[in-house]
Amino acid sequence: MRENEMLLANKNAIIYGAGGFIGGAVAANFAREGARVFLAGRTRDKLAAIADEITGAGGRAEVAVVDVMDEQAVDEHTQSVVDAAGAIDVSFNLATRGDVQGIPLIDMTTADFTRPVVTGLTANFITARAAARHMVKRGSGVVLALDSGSAGGSPMMGGTGPADGALDSFIRNLAAETGPRGVRAVGIWTAGLPETLSPERIAEFSGTPQMDDAAFEGLIKNLDQMRMTNRSPRLAEVAATATFLASDHAAAITGTWVNTSSGMFPG
Repeated sequence: MRENEMLLANKNAIIYGAGGFIGGAVAANFAREGARVFLAGRTRDKLAAIADEITGAGGRAEVAVVDVMDEQAVDEHTQSVVDAAGAIDVSFNLATRGDVQGIPLIDMTTADFTRPVVTGLTANFITARAAARHMVKRGSGVVLALDSGSAGGSPMMGGTGPADGALDSFIRNLAAETGPRGVRAVGIWTAGLPETLSPERIAEFSGTPQMDDAAFEGLIKNLDQMRMTNRSPRLAEVAATATFLASDHAAAITGTWVNTSSGMFPG
């Protein structure tokens, strides 16, 4: 593909939580579409492995260990990106929030309930603010966010729904404030991506015993049946949506959330 045909040619993108499943898929797709990607997260080895895949495929990727809850560290990292690349065009926070699910609210501890709300909103605020301060100076840029779209009410999801609701509101308000200065803010809803799930990960999130292979297969089938399409979304599809939203082709889209749940809920 010629450079002028790439959606993100000559764009510079910071991806926080780039060592995770979604973060890695987004980073790879951004790079394939011409972006220079700056991979940030807590575990250098995971980030380096993704960066190696990107550079091995001819893309451009750089790695930095950054704690998204550390305001000074985030501010210093964004400044280093500006110093190295000249500008920040896209900032996408995909860092984990510490959600605990599968436990009734009346049985949940206060810490487990409030953690995703406080961590998710704080981390997204810190990273979005750091990037947007640079973006408004040059009159362009895109802040992206992702959550499960559970703000409308999802049982057995613990603090996930309230955390999603807070992030939904933050992105809309950020878009309203920065829009007149050329900066867009857009969110993506998605949940239950089969490639991100495993019996081990589900047990970690829910605190329940690890399910066997048959039970796990049944869970995946149930997730498919919950969709309007009877098919769960895939990592590549979510990454492609993020790439489009980050591009100039989506210049008219801001202050809203794009539903990539395959119709798990109307949006």
